Amino acid sequence: MLPPADPERWFREEVHAHDGQLKAWLRGTYPAVRNEVDDVVQESYLRVWKRHAAKPIESAKAFLFTAARHVAIDFLRRNKSSPFDPLGSLEALPVVDDSPNAADALTIQDRYRLLVEAVAALPPRCREVILLHKMQGRSQKEVAARFGISERTVEAHVRTAVAQCEAYLRAHGVNNLRD
Repeated sequence: MLPPADPERWFREEVHAHDGQLKAWLRGTYPAVRNEVDDVVQESYLRVWKRHAAKPIESAKAFLFTAARHVAIDFLRRNKSSPFDPLGSLEALPVVDDSPNAADALTIQDRYRLLVEAVAALPPRCREVILLHKMQGRSQKEVAARFGISERTVEAHVRTAVAQCEAYLRAHGVNNLRD
């Protein structure tokens, strides 16, 4: 073993000299890490380097192979305990199931049916304005141009339509209009 005065030379001659032998041993002993051998070797080098910086190593080769065995086993444990494919983003995970159950779906269908009835009961021009503006997302300016009316008139039709629809829904038992 070389004195710690030249740690780079020590690493090159005592540790890195076993690179090919270590990779071959890992591929043969741990076939499940075959595609990750370079990562296992790099992590093993890092462990050897850190240990040598803290306290000289008696047998660099033995320590290197032991470190590689531990890293490979850690890798296998991680893959065994987590059989799922990793996802790119945690935000994409469906943590809560927001889909409605059967009772909620029926309620939603009933509310939708009532809303359709409420819109159908509106005066014709009011209904056309609300459908274009709220349902199709047209701007007040676009709606005004289409019917040849002012934007204030569009705004008045929208207010009237919303108020009449709310009244219709409340009259039919829908009290919480925010859900």
